[in-house]
Amino acid sequence: MSQKFGGVRQIGYVVRDIKAAMAHWTNLGVGPWFYMEDVGTREFRYFGENSRIPKLSIALANSGDVQIELIQQRDDAPSLYNDSLKRNGEIAQHVAYWTDDRYDEIVATLLGQGYVEGHGGRMGGAGRFGYFVHPEFPSGMFEISEMIGGKAQYFEAVRQAALTWDGSDPVRIVEIPPAAAQASTGG
Repeated sequence: MSQKFGGVRQIGYVVRDIKAAMAHWTNLGVGPWFYMEDVGTREFRYFGENSRIPKLSIALANSGDVQIELIQQRDDAPSLYNDSLKRNGEIAQHVAYWTDDRYDEIVATLLGQGYVEGHGGRMGGAGRFGYFVHPEFPSGMFEISEMIGGKAQYFEAVRQAALTWDGSDPVRIVEIPPAAAQASTGG
């Protein structure tokens, strides 16, 4: 646990074939997976500059209280996902800390310690996210994710599903993230 940010809530993996990665994790007993073919990112920055929005597929499942995120980028838009794949192949790319109301404070702490935002933005109606890297610690990438706009409830539903999962229905297709649905309906 970080005294500054709380506990690690997620480990994110960049993969080339998200369906194969879900099958691998399912065989290890992790699931069910909540799979979004197109995440619906609405704002994206790459090293401080507005950038083309990457086409992302994401799958989420929990192993205990830690969320596992699988990320497949389906285009060549600039991102740390593509950078990581090119440099290191498929890897555990980041750990994430979640916050309800301290996003700006946590980001300021990281920036004050020499980290830079490698990429960040907003998905659907959900809160902000940023991935932070340090030039002297390139293997330590941290995501800070703001838990507003329905994201916290969605992530809790993923965690709850894992608690009672019996191995059936291992991949559950999510057409539109709940936060984006709330935003589009004014909820």
